[in-house]
Amino acid sequence: MQHDEVRSALTAPGAPFEMVEVEVRGLTLRAWRHSPPTLRAIVERMPVHARRTFLVHGGQRMAYGEAHKRIAGLAWALVRDQGIRKGDRVALAMRNMPEWPIAFLAAACAGAVVVPLNAWWERTELEFGLRDSGAKVLIADSERYSRLDGGLTVPTFVARPTGPLPEGAVDLSAVGTADGLPAVSLEPEDGATIFYTSGTTGTPKGAFGTHRNICTNVISIGYAAARSQLREGRSLAEIAAPAPPGVWLLGVPLFHVVGCHSVLLAAANAGGTLVLMRKWDPTVALELVERERITTFTGVPAMVAQLLAHPDFAEHDTASLTGLGTGGAAAPPVLAGRMHRRLPSTVPANGYGLTETSSMTTSNRGIDYLQRPDSVGQPVPVCELRIVDPSTGERLPNGEVGELRIRGVNVVAGYWNRPEATAAAITDGWLHSGDLARMDDDGFVYVVDRARDMLIRGGENIYCAEVESAIHEHPDVVAVAVIGIPDAMLGEQVGAVVQVGAGTALDTSALREFLCGRIAKFKIPAQVWVQETPLPRNAAGKIAKTVLRARQFPGA
Repeated sequence: MQHDEVRSALTAPGAPFEMVEVEVRGLTLRAWRHSPPTLRAIVERMPVHARRTFLVHGGQRMAYGEAHKRIAGLAWALVRDQGIRKGDRVALAMRNMPEWPIAFLAAACAGAVVVPLNAWWERTELEFGLRDSGAKVLIADSERYSRLDGGLTVPTFVARPTGPLPEGAVDLSAVGTADGLPAVSLEPEDGATIFYTSGTTGTPKGAFGTHRNICTNVISIGYAAARSQLREGRSLAEIAAPAPPGVWLLGVPLFHVVGCHSVLLAAANAGGTLVLMRKWDPTVALELVERERITTFTGVPAMVAQLLAHPDFAEHDTASLTGLGTGGAAAPPVLAGRMHRRLPSTVPANGYGLTETSSMTTSNRGIDYLQRPDSVGQPVPVCELRIVDPSTGERLPNGEVGELRIRGVNVVAGYWNRPEATAAAITDGWLHSGDLARMDDDGFVYVVDRARDMLIRGGENIYCAEVESAIHEHPDVVAVAVIGIPDAMLGEQVGAVVQVGAGTALDTSALREFLCGRIAKFKIPAQVWVQETPLPRNAAGKIAKTVLRARQFPGA
């Protein structure tokens, strides 16, 4: 089926992904007719799968029935004991562990705005998140609780404490269970979450999301999968037929939108099983794929690349994997082919989204991804995209590079307590992504760079992502970051920090020779720093270029 035929078949009246028009903050936007209205609606369906496994963490297994009782019990504790009311903020600060989904869903069902704090943050950063959000209650693991010792001013539930707790702190395991949720009336446009931006530069901003924002993503994921199946020749009847619930491997942090929106909630809404990893380790991931019969894994591109390149990959049974995708960072085009060669029966995928778009905005899966490995795909139908001139805001024709702007029911309401930042980022409902992109005649989007990361060498624009993609084609390269080198004559030169595999001997000359003929000469790095140690990354898995720049040019 052609692209327009696929969209029409899936979104027509009565079709699985039928759309309706809704009014959101004065705008008329498209929304999924069959989207859960709120996070509470997802929890209320959990008893239907009562005996099915919901969470796996090491040797611990939790069924949907038990999870529902725990969620209800904690929701009651928040409402009855802590006085949480609709719109109050409840903060979470913990690693990936079973208590995280329970706490997140319980707080949402209590009517609170849930504030997942970055578990990598240090004390001052955690204190900032609590202060900025105005959280009335904190739910933390023992490590984060210890990190905040002496700086807490709110009641705290502590997961798995390592010793006696002082007054004002409660052992989370002591909270009882309940058969039903407290009576709280929620609407799609009610506040649901505050997810803080990565904060690689400046003070993090809290993206204030609604229940409609977050629940839209759950259906968008299903649409992307169905679209891929139709493109590959399956019928609507086959797609609509009941299928066994999947098993998701979670290797990314739950405190970011990929982990929370696109993995946790996708699994919960489908009645699937979520296998948690405390932290990413490709060796452990391969073991879990084999032992738990993982069907779906979505991670940042570096994770997928490490999984496929693992020396013991062929020794593990990975036949259960039917979906392998990337998100949260730019994927080098060569990764699509590697995914297909290593796992030919698995549907490879990538996508594009932001914290401000509640995860998915575009998706590229299956045959389309293999044909267009440098694209992040088409927008899901509830999203509108434009490529505009960053200076004038004028829409550009297909093929030209400009700033990507996004409008839809997935775009957050704004930044928490930051009206000026909100006004600067969202104009008439259009989110300024800050990404440079182009769009082809079929509506496929190609993100070429972050606007602020683009290099200008002697007046020539150089897109870092293009150079990074070319370097990634070298078989010895594990990861790469292209950064600007200050230059008195040209303004900037191209530099590259390259992580190589252990025991390789790649140097600047060899890499420059490899790149000749692949990219224009002025784009070839003037200097290359080669290392076997991993490049620094933030908690979202993105390479921290500000750290690299400061390391290479401490006085700049």
